Amino acid sequence: MIPLAPSVEGAPPPVPALEVDDLVKHFPVRADWLGRPTATLRAVDGVSLRVMPGETVGLVGESGCGKSTVARLIMQLLEPTSGAIAIDGQVTRTLRGGALRQLRRDVQMVFQDPYASLNPRMTVFDIVAEPLRNYGVASGKELVERVAELLASVGLGRHHMDRLPGAFSGGQRQRICIARAIALNPKLVICDEPVSALDVSVQAQVVNLLMDLQKSRGMSYLFVSHDLKVVRHISHRVAVMYLGRIVEFADKRTLYRRPAHPYTDALLDAVPRLHPGATAGRRLLEGDVPSPIAPPAGCAFRSRCRMAAELCATETPLLRQVGAGHFAACHRAEDMLLKDLRDA
Repeated sequence: MIPLAPSVEGAPPPVPALEVDDLVKHFPVRADWLGRPTATLRAVDGVSLRVMPGETVGLVGESGCGKSTVARLIMQLLEPTSGAIAIDGQVTRTLRGGALRQLRRDVQMVFQDPYASLNPRMTVFDIVAEPLRNYGVASGKELVERVAELLASVGLGRHHMDRLPGAFSGGQRQRICIARAIALNPKLVICDEPVSALDVSVQAQVVNLLMDLQKSRGMSYLFVSHDLKVVRHISHRVAVMYLGRIVEFADKRTLYRRPAHPYTDALLDAVPRLHPGATAGRRLLEGDVPSPIAPPAGCAFRSRCRMAAELCATETPLLRQVGAGHFAACHRAEDMLLKDLRDA
């Protein structure tokens, strides 16, 4: 398990807003004539991470690495194969009935596609008011005022209340989704690619809105994305996923300056540069991601790694500490740290 973020000296460590311990999700994809699975897709294969109160942890990786599955497991939209998830210190799998319903107030989600995550037949007022009604938080005039306040907090006005989602742009729809997500003052918000479907200029507006809301409300974010520039802007710490596992975890300054895993190094080299001459010396990643149905023995990244050694083919590297608050699942992490030093 990744240790807690540093706390004030002498003070007890705070309870994590989110704690994920050895989370696994396997999907059977083939079965014999008796219905017994003969092949399994390892979507998430032992993920552990912690998000502290008021912190944003970025979760990055190529498409298909399992990061969105992690988000859905935390939201209990999928049932994990094994492992534990705790929200504000409460293990979700042990809760039932009213206790589970109460916990659901503390964790909300902003989905990737604002066009698909809003009911096209509901007005903006009904969309934002729905969680408030479900939990009996407000009614009547008080409900109208609460919805108006929530819309104002995301840059929308009262005159938007009676409109349908089809009357709004993609950025405005995502603002409506954010207003709905923060309606119950959650402690944790899961952001699953919340800006990838938006124009670049609108992306910046939505990311800055999320950061402002975090400061004013003290929420924690798990920010799932494949855009390393956006993740660097919004996150405090960053976890890198590859083929269902976290291969590196560190604060953003350390990870972006001195990656300790060749996969992280390749992701950073793939980030577009502003100047044409800045592409010199890039080490572009070659090959395809191995199948999660039949992952290779040893290190799953070895078939694409420029630093692979014999040990990588026989022994799976564990996520281990390679520096202060810096963890990597690589047999040659120390060699990476000695070889690569990036500018901030």
